[in-house]
Amino acid sequence: MTTPEIAPLHEDLTFHGPLSEERAARLIRSLMPLDDAHVLDLGCGWAEFLLRTLEAAPTATGTGVDRSATDIARAQANADTRGLSERVSLQVADVAEWHPARAADVVIVNGASQVWGGDPLQHTANALTEARKLLAPRGRLLLGEGFWEREPTEAQLAAMPVPRDQYSSLADLVDLAHSHGYRMLAVEQASLDEWDVFQNGHGLAWERWLRDNPDSEHVAEIRAKADNARNYRLRGWRDTMGLAYLTLQAP
Repeated sequence: MTTPEIAPLHEDLTFHGPLSEERAARLIRSLMPLDDAHVLDLGCGWAEFLLRTLEAAPTATGTGVDRSATDIARAQANADTRGLSERVSLQVADVAEWHPARAADVVIVNGASQVWGGDPLQHTANALTEARKLLAPRGRLLLGEGFWEREPTEAQLAAMPVPRDQYSSLADLVDLAHSHGYRMLAVEQASLDEWDVFQNGHGLAWERWLRDNPDSEHVAEIRAKADNARNYRLRGWRDTMGLAYLTLQAP
């Protein structure tokens, strides 16, 4: 059975995560000054946040790295359209095996701490460690990372593919960053509205495909994927698992 052709799950979203236009602009301001800075976005997806950062800082340059050739192609097309191609390098690569040509003034790891692989329980600590290796002295890290807004119930944990110990409280997340030598400059968290927009957009491609291909041999497979994602969201993490945005100062 061949794999069905389905549009990318995120094609209806502006950002690859629960992030509004207003919050994105505020997070970019938290990283300034960016004059002549180099900005590195790891696990960048289609790099919308990186491109907006460069638009806000006309003398900055950037590099975006992601394993998805589809996302990087979308990022490159957007960069070309917006006149940013000369200031940004967009690369298809495994971050764990990729080595930068220069230190960065800003590193972005937004909802992508898993890019270095390994034990999920160590993803956040690994991201803090590896990002610091890539930062110039006194550089800034923007870390988008999960945390528990409230303690998940056993029923919620059973309904989502996230172990209890993968995340902690927001205060513990900030303490973990400080234990790695960073200082917190700012902290925000995604709102429920931002999560809903993201999750609605994430599942839309599956639902469109099911609507348009009712007689396909793949219907049961795609419906199961859509149903699993819905249950993860509504019976699992909705209003329980949060996403924090930490702007951190390296030593």
